[in-house]
Amino acid sequence: MVSRPGEPVSVAAIDLGASSGRVVVGDVGRDRLALREVARFANDPVRLPDGLHWNVLELYRQAVAGLRAAVAAAGSPGLASVGVDSWAVDYGLIRGGSLLGMPFHYRDEARAAGVDAVHAVIDRAALYERNGLQFLPFNTIYQLAADERLSQADHALLIPDLIGYWLTGRMHTERTNASTTGLLDQRTWDWDAEMMAALHLHSDLFAPLVDAGSDLGPLLPQVRAAVGTASLRLIAVGSHDTASAVVGVPMVGDDAAYISCGTWGLVGLELERPLVSAATRAANFTNEGGVDGRTRFLTNVMGTWLLSESIRTWEQRGHSTSLTELLDQAGAITAPVPVFDVQDPRFLPPGDMPARVAAWCDERGIAAPGSRAAVVRSIVESLAAGFAQAVDQAEMLSRRAIRRVHVVGGGSRNRLLCQALADRSGRTVIAGPVEATALGNVLVQGRCLGAVSGSLDALRDLVARSHDLASYEPVLQR
Repeated sequence: MVSRPGEPVSVAAIDLGASSGRVVVGDVGRDRLALREVARFANDPVRLPDGLHWNVLELYRQAVAGLRAAVAAAGSPGLASVGVDSWAVDYGLIRGGSLLGMPFHYRDEARAAGVDAVHAVIDRAALYERNGLQFLPFNTIYQLAADERLSQADHALLIPDLIGYWLTGRMHTERTNASTTGLLDQRTWDWDAEMMAALHLHSDLFAPLVDAGSDLGPLLPQVRAAVGTASLRLIAVGSHDTASAVVGVPMVGDDAAYISCGTWGLVGLELERPLVSAATRAANFTNEGGVDGRTRFLTNVMGTWLLSESIRTWEQRGHSTSLTELLDQAGAITAPVPVFDVQDPRFLPPGDMPARVAAWCDERGIAAPGSRAAVVRSIVESLAAGFAQAVDQAEMLSRRAIRRVHVVGGGSRNRLLCQALADRSGRTVIAGPVEATALGNVLVQGRCLGAVSGSLDALRDLVARSHDLASYEPVLQR
């Protein structure tokens, strides 16, 4: 641990996304915030006879190898700590201390089978009143109701907590990610024991809750030996990657919205407390836990998944054009392209997105995009329209005037998307940083260790001072 407040530290962030993972070394101090990526690896799901699964053992192997690279890269005086974040809702089941089968992927079609079972016990309106969560058919509460292995399990650990358990030998559940399960009471931010009992879930299924910034102790001796260090601690960060990303959004004041844009587009506001009403439920807005007790009031909009799945489809057909080239070609298109509903459920599972876009258009008598560049432009414009609509809804529901939209994550590099969003929303779009999730992860660690101090505003000020941001003003009226 840092002995003198303000003394810079080096920490490691294990950041697991839905399509790839990486390990990053962060150097954190009062006037310093820099990242060095030391490992990147694919996160490829595996389809087994019983469904689609995450290859979590490979993710752990890669994470440990990345930590070894981080220890080597950090130099003297070495890494002080590590934090883990990942996507939400999915979990591993534990029996007798060991993993009980590979975790299911939230895009596995059978995960939605638990929806009816849950709502036979509690209807949607009453459930929303208790947990404040938007309806997504793969929310943890529904997955558990469909999981035939549950009766054999002692515990369920969300993905970053599972990695943390393997690193330290101790079980915990970090609160920001716990808030995505549907089993946390939005009024208290504690486990809803009454709800668990009604759903026949035993009360100790999930481990005790911890807050971001908690010191969770040293890594296991065998892990320290594997990564090449005598001392390394695990610190709880905003383990839901969006919670970490929101820490890294350099927003100031109450007139800004954020979009964490990657596989999903998480569009919303940061509030002091949950906003739960019939109107927010009808709009499918969620209230998830944020760092420092804040509320992430947001809705999920389909993200760059549509582009990556389209590229994958074309590559399978022998086309090797890069997304960068296709975006350049798409930007040169002056003719109108169809704007489709990115929230249509047909776009959720893996598959041929260009064919699904064409089918959506055909069903409505609209001319489908006729080239790969036109498909890309149609996707970009449709994403921008979906994002703009979500910002408008957030403004209306919160009664805040939203003048700026911060875009972070991989989508912030997409100039065509950022400009389309500015045009369709009529608001200034501020793009960057790309690595908001990793920045939020290392900032929470740095604050726990004493290298930085202050509120989220102070942490965000450091992000703004240390990173270049791009600004887009509305040009076209749509």
